[in-house]
Order: sequence, then C-alpha cells, then structure tokens
Amino acid sequence: MKLKVGSKNYDLNFGIGFVRNLDKYYGVSVQGMSFGMGLTKALSGLRVYDPACLSEVLYIATWADATRPTQEAVDRMLEDDNTDIEKLFDGVMSELSKANATKIAVKNLQA
Repeated sequence: MKLKVGSKNYDLNFGIGFVRNLDKYYGVSVQGMSFGMGLTKALSGLRVYDPACLSEVLYIATWADATRPTQEAVDRMLEDDNTDIEKLFDGVMSELSKANATKIAVKNLQA
C-alpha cells in the first residue's frame, strides 16, 4: 500500500518491524517488564475508526523509509478535506489482514 503525504508517495510496511515499532509506541510496561500489545491496541483503534490511531499507524508503517513523513504531516494529510479517511481506514485494515506478520491478529480480532 502506498500513502501520499504532500507531494511524496511512501510505501507502507506492515511487517515485523512495523509490529516492533507499534510495541514501542503503544506497548504496556508493568514494573519494568515490557508486554507488546501494540498491534492489539492499534487494531482496536482502527476498528472504531479513531483518526488519531490511524495517523499513528500510518506514520509507524513508514518506518522503513529513510525520508518518512513527520507525524504532523500525516495528521495534516488526514485533516485535509480531499482525503477520503474512510477509504484509508478500510485500506489499512485490508492490508493488515493480508500481511503475514499481522493477519492472524486481525483474524482473531474479528472472531
């Protein structure tokens, strides 16, 4: 999946690196022990169409691009009236349901 932010297209990567970065962003830490849960939190936010969550997921999915957009640039893109935010939510969920690193979690969430 590609994401256009400003005048540049970015490849979204929903692999293991994406999951690791979600864990850093959304992870739960209890008494110094880290428990992933980033993917679970992100999927829950996407499922209820939380725009802040969508922005964070899109930003994190550009992790492999050395020239990735800023979080603020992704926010501005989502706030633009010309952006079909519902289509983006659906597209991200579709890609997550196909990516090997995330498809089982998506399937389990829908069960």
